[in-house]
Amino acid sequence: MQQFHDRTTQRFQEYDENLKEKRQKCKDTCNKEIQKIILRDKIEKELMDKFATLQTDIQNDAIPTCICEKSLADKVEKGCLRCGSILGAAMPEVGSIGGTVVYAAAVKSATDLGIKIGIQRAVSDLIGLSGLGKLIGSTKIENFVTSTNYFNKMDIVNFVQKAKITMCSDGNNANKVFCSYVNNSVNPRELFQRAARIAGIAQETGAEAAKAEFTSATASTAFLSNPIILSAIVIACIVAILLAIYLILRYRRKKKMKKKLQYIKLLKE
Repeated sequence: MQQFHDRTTQRFQEYDENLKEKRQKCKDTCNKEIQKIILRDKIEKELMDKFATLQTDIQNDAIPTCICEKSLADKVEKGCLRCGSILGAAMPEVGSIGGTVVYAAAVKSATDLGIKIGIQRAVSDLIGLSGLGKLIGSTKIENFVTSTNYFNKMDIVNFVQKAKITMCSDGNNANKVFCSYVNNSVNPRELFQRAARIAGIAQETGAEAAKAEFTSATASTAFLSNPIILSAIVIACIVAILLAIYLILRYRRKKKMKKKLQYIKLLKE
C-alpha cells in the first residue's frame, strides 16, 4: 500500500510539472497573440483618425465619408475581443487546476478507502483468530489496529504474543478457546505465522480496494459528472462562441475598411 501511495504521489508530481510547463507555453502564446491583435487595432484606429480629417467635396450620399464614431458592430467586436482574451488566457489555468484537483481528490479518496478496508479486514481476522476476540474483547483489538500498523506483520505478531503471555500464562483461562489452542498446539510458531498472514491479507485487501476506487473515480463518466470539469466545458463553449462572433465582425470591418480605402483612392485621383 505504501509503494502504491508513493507511485501515485510521484506520478501526480510529474503530471503537475507537465501541466505547469504546458500552461506556461499556452500563456506565452496567448500573450503574443493578444499583443498582435492590440497592435493591429491600434494601427486601424490611427488610420480611422487620419481618414476623419480628410475633406471631401463630393456631395453624394452614395459615397461614404470617414466617420470617427464607433458603430455598434465595432463596439460588440471590441467587447468580444476583450472577453475572449480574458477567458482565453484563463482557460489553461482552469483546465490545469481542474485536472489537478480531480486527480488529487481521486488519489486521496482511493487511499483513504484502502486504509479503511485494510483496517476492517485486520480487525475482523484478529477477532476470529482462534477465539482471540472472545478472550480479550473486540474493542481492544479495534483500538490496537490503526492506519499505521494494520499492514505491519511484526506489530500484529507482537500483539498476539502479548495477548498469549498475558492471558494464557500459568494456566489462566485454560478453558478459553484461544488459550486451549495455544497450549495444545503442536507447532507453537503456527499462531504467529497466522498472525503475520493477517497483516499481509489486510494490506492486499486495502490495495485492491484503493485500486478499484481510483479506477472508478477517474473513469470518463466520473469526470463528466464532476462540477469542475463541467464548468471548464461551459467556459470553453463560451470562448468558442465569442471567438466566432469576433472573427465575423472583424471580417466585416476589414471589408468595410477596404471599401473606404478604395473610395479615398478614387477621391485622390
